[in-house]
Amino acid sequence: MRDDDAAGTRDEADSDPTRDDADPARSDRLDRFPTPGVRNSLWSWPDAKSPLAVVRNYVVIVLARICPSLRLKNWLLRRIGVTVGAGVAWGLESTPDVFWPERITVEDDAIIGYDATLLCHEFLREEYRLGDVVVEEGAMIGAGAVVLPGVTIGEGARVAANSLVAEDVPPGATVAGVPAEVVSQAESAPSDD
Repeated sequence: MRDDDAAGTRDEADSDPTRDDADPARSDRLDRFPTPGVRNSLWSWPDAKSPLAVVRNYVVIVLARICPSLRLKNWLLRRIGVTVGAGVAWGLESTPDVFWPERITVEDDAIIGYDATLLCHEFLREEYRLGDVVVEEGAMIGAGAVVLPGVTIGEGARVAANSLVAEDVPPGATVAGVPAEVVSQAESAPSDD
């Protein structure tokens, strides 16, 4: 399997004639770090990130995952660099990236559902990739969903439970599936004209 295939949707995004050049494919927004050698890139993680920082992040994330208080959960995640807006709700067992939590932004009033995972890294055969994850204001991510690095969940968008989000989700859209695809789009509010 090619690394591009393992990462998800590079070929699909590159071949989409409707894709706007101002909105590059997720894979084009990822930072790539080659890891030469005979072993896969996961063996290089101690060179990529301080093991002490990863241990600290892990302990804080475990505490946040089981914490019933949303205020305390948000406070804990801010301590390890997650940008958490006002009124954000993290469901029980939800998990931000343990290696690079500082690359996650969750804007005001967003909901991260039970056991959802926000990843900012991909360890592949010959490289690892990093990308920011942004969950915009009022967006909702369903239980068990996985968001890959470099993805933005648009304002007011909804991600169905158990979906794999490998591309940006437009504002107001609902996506579902593996990989997640748009299943509906909220109508814009009527104007006063």
